Amino acid sequence: MTLTDEELLAMRDGLRVLTDRAEISDLIDRYVIALDTQDDYGYDDYWPVPIFSEDAVLEFPIGNFAGLDGLARFHFEAKAKFDRTLHLSSNYAISLNGDRAIIRVHLVAAHVHRADGPDPGGRFDIGGYCEGEAARTEEGWRLRRWKFNLMWSEGTGPARRPARDRTLALS
Repeated sequence: MTLTDEELLAMRDGLRVLTDRAEISDLIDRYVIALDTQDDYGYDDYWPVPIFSEDAVLEFPIGNFAGLDGLARFHFEAKAKFDRTLHLSSNYAISLNGDRAIIRVHLVAAHVHRADGPDPGGRFDIGGYCEGEAARTEEGWRLRRWKFNLMWSEGTGPARRPARDRTLALS
């Protein structure tokens, strides 16, 4: 059986879609895992580089951030409020459009309070969804916009961080 040029192009395009979706899913997984492991071996200023674009914009209930410079510190300070965390992601909806992808992912996370925190040994649990955009770069797919939408929480949460000078509105 010989395939026509059209059939070969359709197979190539289908393979590209599957490959892009797998790479973007892996990108999200690496980020979600990094939320729990980023400082396991000491502070690491580099870990966001293979995950986010240089012009990344993030929006969370605890504050917003733009760019790569200082992004590791932003995450480190948020996580430092807890003894340990566990983030789980699922239901990846990825809509591809050339070198851009629109993403929606469900997220559930447990945060165990530090002994000197507001509820020693207690937990702060959250659930919601992340939405954003990934862009294909020369180095591979990178998250460009990322927003966590809190749908529910249980337990004592951290105080909201004041907005930073580097905060930008998502567009």
